[in-house]
Amino acid sequence: MTPVNQPPPQRQIRARHTETTIRVYQAYAPEIADPAVEAGTFVAPFKRERMTWIKPSFLWMAYRCGWGRKPGQECVLALDITLEGFDWALRHASLSHFERSMHADRQAWADQLKTSPVRVQWDPERDLHHRPLPYRSIQIGLSGEGVERYVDEWITEVTDVTPLFHTVGTHVANGDLDKARAELPDERPFILAPEVSTLIGATR
Repeated sequence: MTPVNQPPPQRQIRARHTETTIRVYQAYAPEIADPAVEAGTFVAPFKRERMTWIKPSFLWMAYRCGWGRKPGQECVLALDITLEGFDWALRHASLSHFERSMHADRQAWADQLKTSPVRVQWDPERDLHHRPLPYRSIQIGLSGEGVERYVDEWITEVTDVTPLFHTVGTHVANGDLDKARAELPDERPFILAPEVSTLIGATR
């Protein structure tokens, strides 16, 4: 537990999760989102051959999609996926950017990136006004086998949470920050196995 008034660790996964699932977010146009809600997973016209990015942070998703107001990202989906699937993704991940402290050299990193079905990047977390915070939030990019497993095996529930994003965004626009905070989901630190933490460059 992070002490009160102290920021979270620099690189920490925070998410809504249970003993069996973890929640991630994606935003799409209605023609992709609506069939996904109805089917309980992604179906056409969703394209499996493209990399798809999942985000555990509500506020980072809000920043990315503009509270569900950006064209092509009007529908925000909450996707509950199995912990086994989430663990598989992280164990098969490569950092999307070279880091000298984690890779022998740039070629070693590039070789790993080419063969990995999952990419991880750590971006500044955002506050209610979309301003960057001094700690990071994870994004996970799935491609190839990662996308196939995500769509066919990991997703347990798809929920359209666009109204919630609109509500929180409206509170922020009106200056009602207490009301906005009251609507935020309970995102708790997600504990990683030591070897997974090392692999993705999370703060130990």
